[in-house]
Amino acid sequence: MSKIMILDCTLRDGGYINDWKFGERTIKKVILNLSKSRIDIIECGFLEEKDFDKNKTIFNSVERIREYIDPKNENVMYVGMIAQPYISIDKISECDGKSIDGIRVTFHENEIEEALIYGKLLKEKGYKVFIQPVGTTSYSDSNLLKLTQKVNNLKPYAFYLVDTLGIMYKNDLLRMFHLLDNNLDESIVIGFHSHNNLQLSFSNAQELLMLHTKRKMIIDSSVFGMGRGAGNLCTELITHYINKNIEHKYDIIPLLEIVDEHLSNNFNETKWGYSIPYYLAAINQCHPNYASNLLNKQTISVKAINAILKQIPIEKRDIYDQYFIEELYIKYQSHYVNDSENLNILSDMVFDRKILVIAPGKSIDLQKNKINDFIKINNPFVLCVNFIPQLFRVDAVFISNLKRFRSLSNVNTLTPENTSVITTSNIAKSNEYSPIVINYSDLLIENSIITDNAGLMLINLLNRLSIKCVYLAGFDGFSLDKSANYYSSEIINNAEIQELVKKNEAISEYLTTISREMDIHFITSTVYSDVIELQNRNMVEL
Repeated sequence: MSKIMILDCTLRDGGYINDWKFGERTIKKVILNLSKSRIDIIECGFLEEKDFDKNKTIFNSVERIREYIDPKNENVMYVGMIAQPYISIDKISECDGKSIDGIRVTFHENEIEEALIYGKLLKEKGYKVFIQPVGTTSYSDSNLLKLTQKVNNLKPYAFYLVDTLGIMYKNDLLRMFHLLDNNLDESIVIGFHSHNNLQLSFSNAQELLMLHTKRKMIIDSSVFGMGRGAGNLCTELITHYINKNIEHKYDIIPLLEIVDEHLSNNFNETKWGYSIPYYLAAINQCHPNYASNLLNKQTISVKAINAILKQIPIEKRDIYDQYFIEELYIKYQSHYVNDSENLNILSDMVFDRKILVIAPGKSIDLQKNKINDFIKINNPFVLCVNFIPQLFRVDAVFISNLKRFRSLSNVNTLTPENTSVITTSNIAKSNEYSPIVINYSDLLIENSIITDNAGLMLINLLNRLSIKCVYLAGFDGFSLDKSANYYSSEIINNAEIQELVKKNEAISEYLTTISREMDIHFITSTVYSDVIELQNRNMVEL
């Protein structure tokens, strides 16, 4: 029997891409095709104490998994993963051979004792137990040896090296593998789970496969490398490598059918794979969610992301802390200025004028005649958000985004005559380009998803100026078709689909709140119009 096993984690680790909503048919087909490919171990998803949804790979009991793997292939091991907070052990039935055969237990370094006790209980119920620490690379050699001794006492089926941060080079991998190989009980299988931030998953897997060891090994992978951020080792690549270089045991075609029939749409909607921000997360040895958070803001450059990641203290790097990165981001962005005089200047500029705010939505091109008619009839004070349009007369350009400001580095020459430039204080040296600088932190929104949304920050500024009525154009809302979100292809937002949906919801909530203080009217098409109409109707009824 081969000492090499491939564990495919598409339905579990890949679920971070689509919130585990693969669909019932796809889940069954993926498991069937993995079985046809003769993959050794198939991970079916998470076991959690949540309401069961037949279209998601999150199960609240092992019985729920049974129907997805029926009929079972006797040559395949089926497993699930349990992460903190652990599902109550009472809700895990005895292993009867009809559902999953094994359970992977994952944990952080401060949760070792609880994880091993839980693993012991699972083993007593008849399951093959996989002990899988998060971020093995963060362990010192001495602490890893201490954990190895405790694992030896448990004698699980497998113990894992986990490159959570995607930072392992060949020498790191081989050193840690030999440390485990020489100290683990010989009956325990060594597994390797990697993330591909530095594009080393495939080469590291090859290094392990070349080792001369009598111990069985498991290498984790996912079809098409599906996984959050930079993704994982590709199942189709590593199985083909094994077929060509070690022994022919896998059928590749069913794997490619999974991509063709079930995963390509996911990839088109939310791409994964190599990216500079995830590379930066790796070289700064921090959790990739920190990079993802900053990337999804779409407001700062790669250089700025790197600068922020460098400020994360060592003790905060392994475990993602959303509140901490938000504070660090805001601190980086915030540069206080006393803007009272500039607010007075703005008040004088907009006095007794209707206010029209133009955002860069696609509707400003599709409905430009409507906007120009509004300007001609009402003679409003026109402000544009983070861009300088050629389609309309503009009184002022509001820029709060460092990335956009740099793209308009010749802002003085691009700005039409008699058009003012208003910048926020997070933009360094912006007063060299604009005499009107407004304090950045005073305009932020109290929702981390849209904290520094430029259009909303401008509305906050107008609210500070006691403006009671605002007309909006180009506030279209985010479409799942990213190419349809902006009038210019140069401003396309590459945030993940889930982030765009969350942004729409958060913006709707903000507009509902702010419309209690000022009248908001849309003059171009928008997904937010129903929100304002409902608010206005409620106000009338009151």
